[in-house]
Amino acid sequence: MKAVVGVFKSRFDAVNGAATLPPLGVGKNKIKMLMPHATEGELAAVPVVDSEQPGMGKAVGAVVGGAMGLAAGEAIASLLIPGVGPILAIGIAAAALGALGGGTAGGAVENSMTDGLPGDELFIYEDALRQGRSVVIAMAEDDEQAQAVRGTLEEAGAESIDRAREMWWIGLRDIEKEAYKGEVKDGNFENDERYFRCGFEAAQHAGNRGKSYDACRVELGKRHPDMHEHSAFRRGFTRGRAYREELIKHGGTQAGA
Repeated sequence: MKAVVGVFKSRFDAVNGAATLPPLGVGKNKIKMLMPHATEGELAAVPVVDSEQPGMGKAVGAVVGGAMGLAAGEAIASLLIPGVGPILAIGIAAAALGALGGGTAGGAVENSMTDGLPGDELFIYEDALRQGRSVVIAMAEDDEQAQAVRGTLEEAGAESIDRAREMWWIGLRDIEKEAYKGEVKDGNFENDERYFRCGFEAAQHAGNRGKSYDACRVELGKRHPDMHEHSAFRRGFTRGRAYREELIKHGGTQAGA
C-alpha cells in the first residue's frame, strides 16, 4: 500500500477531490480526510462510541456524506490536536488518531505508519490544518494506482505533501536564518541549512516530540546517519523542539521560537 496525500485549500475542495478517487478503484475505506475548524454542532454530533447518533447525518452528511457515501456515524471522529484545535477526522484509523493528537503512547505511531501516515509527515498535516486547509489521504494498491491518484488529486486542485513541506519551511526560513546568525559567530546558514533543516524537521517527528537530542540520538542516527552528528543538525533539532513548544503554547499561531 502506498499513501498519496493531497492538501486542499478548503473543505469543499477536499470533499470533491476525494469523490474523484473511487472511480480509480480506491475503496472508500482507503480514503481518509482531516478537516479543520470543526463547529460545535459538528463536534456535538460525533459519536463517542461505535454507534450511530440521531442527527449525525444532518451535522456532517451535508458536507461529507453525499460526496463520500458515508453512512451516519461511519468512520467519523473528532479530536483535538495540540497547537491546531478541534478537527473532524473521516476514515482515520484509531491508532492514527492517537498519533496525530498525541493522546496515546506505545505502538500508536508505528501502527499509524502501517495505515499510511508516516511519523515524519504528521507535522505537515498539522500545519496544513493550522492554515485552515483540509487533507485527503488515499491508500493506493501499487505504484500505478498511486500515480493515477496523485494526478487526479492534482487536477482537483490538491497541493502535494512535498509542496506543503516546502511552503512550511519557506514560512520559517528567514526567522531561523536570523536566529542562526545571531547564535553562530561566522556561521554560514546557506552552507549549513540542509543540516539545520534536517534537524529542525527531525524534532517534529512523532517519535521525537518533547524529547531532547540526547534522548533521541540513537534513533536519529538510524534515520539520519550522515547528518545527525553535525553541529547545525543539533542546533536545528533544538530550534525545532522550541518551535513546536511555542505552537502549543500560543494555540497554533505559526511563529519563530
